[in-house]
Amino acid sequence: MRIDIICKPDCGDRCHRTLSNVRQALDQMRLDAEVHLYQDSRKMIDNRVYVTPALVLDDVVRIAGRVPEVVEIKSLIAERARYIRRLRDAV
Repeated sequence: MRIDIICKPDCGDRCHRTLSNVRQALDQMRLDAEVHLYQDSRKMIDNRVYVTPALVLDDVVRIAGRVPEVVEIKSLIAERARYIRRLRDAV
């Protein structure tokens, strides 16, 4: 699983709070994931993100414009796992 956090170069504390919440969610769920923090306007353009911080799970923008709570991040990760299991069962 890959989790990207995209912020403006001058975003400041909101980026680091999002990163902290993502790490807490992964620790509580006992999961390993690639977590990347991008403070790059080019990355924002590539992902069509206009407000930051943005949380991107496996190349899909899930949240933009606010700092997500730990519970919300955990539910997004759990949704992803269920979707993959359903897709595997269908094939």
